[in-house]
Amino acid sequence: METTAPQPHHDNLADRVFIWLFSRKMAKALGRGTPSTGYEGFVALSRQIMRGRSAQAQQAVVAQVLRSLVPAPVLWATRTFFSPTRLVCELNAWFATRLFEWLVGPCEVVEAEIKQLDGGLKRQRSGVHIEKCRYLDHSGCVGMCVNMCKLPTQDFFTQKFGIPLTMTPNFEDLSCEMVFGQLPPPLETEDAYRQPCLDDRCEMAEPGEIACPKVQEN
Repeated sequence: METTAPQPHHDNLADRVFIWLFSRKMAKALGRGTPSTGYEGFVALSRQIMRGRSAQAQQAVVAQVLRSLVPAPVLWATRTFFSPTRLVCELNAWFATRLFEWLVGPCEVVEAEIKQLDGGLKRQRSGVHIEKCRYLDHSGCVGMCVNMCKLPTQDFFTQKFGIPLTMTPNFEDLSCEMVFGQLPPPLETEDAYRQPCLDDRCEMAEPGEIACPKVQEN
């Protein structure tokens, strides 16, 4: 099966430092490294984490990596002293475009509509539009997108930082929307839960599959 080649990305020094740091933490959590280097090595480590693990186990490994990157006192202080106000959510969106571009590619802050608990709606510039997710583009895997990026990142910000985050990947054009301040819905209610494998990208895709098996496995 021919697969679509990922879009090239030219990493600067800061990008390479972030890739090295995350790869090092992932290799430590995994208990072994990979001969590949750079971003390809980072994706290769992700594939190793996915193999032989349930969706929940994959998410647990990524959660361990994320917690190791931020000291526990910082997480506690953020949850305790910074409520998810409009300003806090908008600042998080701005920082995300600066800190995550190495991971997801070019992105920009956009206005987002937030559904509130009382059913009302409000608009604020706490959204991040990712033009074409580098991680999804290189991995070509719906399961890796959901289990190793979307769900653990949502949980990390929502539960550990106390700042709600919802991520909505678009598997047609590989874009993604991040909305800070929006509580994530149950995965079973989202399109990502029923998304089939990407036939032109995923090496493990099988014709006729209704949904990616890596997303729904226990």
